[in-house]
Amino acid sequence: MFLQRALITFTLGPIALYLIYLGGWFYFIPLVIILLLATLEYSQIVQKIGWHVPPVLIIPVVLIQWVLAQCPNADLFGPLLAISMLAITGYTLWQYERQKSQTVPADLFAALAGLLLFGWVCGHFFRLRGLPDVAWQWTMLAMLSTWIADSGAYLVGRFVAGRGIVGKHALSPRLSPNKTVEGYIGGILLGTLFTVLISLLLEIDPVHALVLGLLISTLGTVGDLGISLLKREAGVKDSGNLFPGHGGALDRIDSLMWTVAIAYYLALYFL
Repeated sequence: MFLQRALITFTLGPIALYLIYLGGWFYFIPLVIILLLATLEYSQIVQKIGWHVPPVLIIPVVLIQWVLAQCPNADLFGPLLAISMLAITGYTLWQYERQKSQTVPADLFAALAGLLLFGWVCGHFFRLRGLPDVAWQWTMLAMLSTWIADSGAYLVGRFVAGRGIVGKHALSPRLSPNKTVEGYIGGILLGTLFTVLISLLLEIDPVHALVLGLLISTLGTVGDLGISLLKREAGVKDSGNLFPGHGGALDRIDSLMWTVAIAYYLALYFL
């Protein structure tokens, strides 16, 4: 499993970073494909829980948000988000009237959550890369910081705490039994340290990078565990099997969707 994870990381990681650097359609199209797959996996997970978020409903509304995210100054973002939420509400009301579902209230809130998570939150992937200054540097640093914190937590939890060097305490036994407090702390330390070091190469203020690294490595796990909650309720280990050893597309972006949003607002504040 470890070798599989390493192979995928060192193969796809550099490709992803190069596409971030290129930007434009080279960045937009592959990212849309990954996000569409993650959205479909979300639909399948909630279906296994017993709720109904059909792809034909969720895909169009999240696509609209991603396209608008390419135009950060567009005045249509707020109105179209509201219209999308109303469209979802109208659809679920129709489902109720036609008795198409016995879980309509849960369907409604699952669909609205999907719109906000995959439409609005994931839209920050495009907003961050579309910043006028140092866009690719901040995007690259945010993703590297997330990956390093995640890998650092995995390595520390597996090879240090797992061997009894500093003990082993489960971070969230019900949601993710393999995550440890020691791994979490190790991820914060390694993620923050390497974020600062990489920022020197990308010519980003190391103080800004320190704040970014701390926030990403500390809060990214919350996004991971949030999706773990859905998977546990659905009775599945991974959202899919797109990446051997890494799970599905949703497994790969569950932390990133939030950490990229954090990076976007930090960049706006600092720049």
